[in-house]
Amino acid sequence: MGRVINLCGGAALLVGASQFPEFSQQYVQRLGGAVDELRLVAADFDKSATSVGMTREEALASMTGNDFQVARRTDMIRSFKRLYRLESDLIALEGADAFTRLRHVFRFSDSGIVARAWAAYRPAIPIDFDGLIFALGGFFAGFGLFAGLGRVFRRNKTPEVKRRIEDVNP
Repeated sequence: MGRVINLCGGAALLVGASQFPEFSQQYVQRLGGAVDELRLVAADFDKSATSVGMTREEALASMTGNDFQVARRTDMIRSFKRLYRLESDLIALEGADAFTRLRHVFRFSDSGIVARAWAAYRPAIPIDFDGLIFALGGFFAGFGLFAGLGRVFRRNKTPEVKRRIEDVNP
C-alpha cells in the first residue's frame, strides 16, 4: 500500500512540476507587459514634471496641498517602487531558461501578475527537454516526500503497537 501512495505522490508532483517551464514563461510575458505599462506611467509623470521645470523627486515633494495630492503622491511613489522591483525581476527572468527561472523563483513576487497568469494558464503536456527534466524531478520529489512521510507515520505508530502487545502479553 505504501508504494502505491508513494507512486501516486510522485505522479502528482510529476504533473505539477512539468508545468513550471510553461507557467513561468507566461508569468515573464505578463511581467514584461506590466513593466511596459508602468514605464508609460512613469514617463508621463516625468514629462509633466519636466514641463513645469521639476525633476521627478521635486514634483513628488510638491504634492502636499490637499488630501487628494497627498494620496496621489503616495500612489505614484508606490508605482515607482513597483516599477523598480518589477524591472529588476524582468532583467533576471527575461530570456532565462526554465532552470534559471527556478533558481530565481522568489522573483515571481507580484501576486497580481501571478493571479492573472494562473487564471489564463492552461496545462499542457511538456514535450521539450525542460519539461521532461521538471517532470522527472517532480516525480522523484513526490515519491521521496510521500515515502518520507510514510516512514514518519509508521515510526510513530510502532512504539504504541509494541506497548499494546506488551500490555496484552505480559
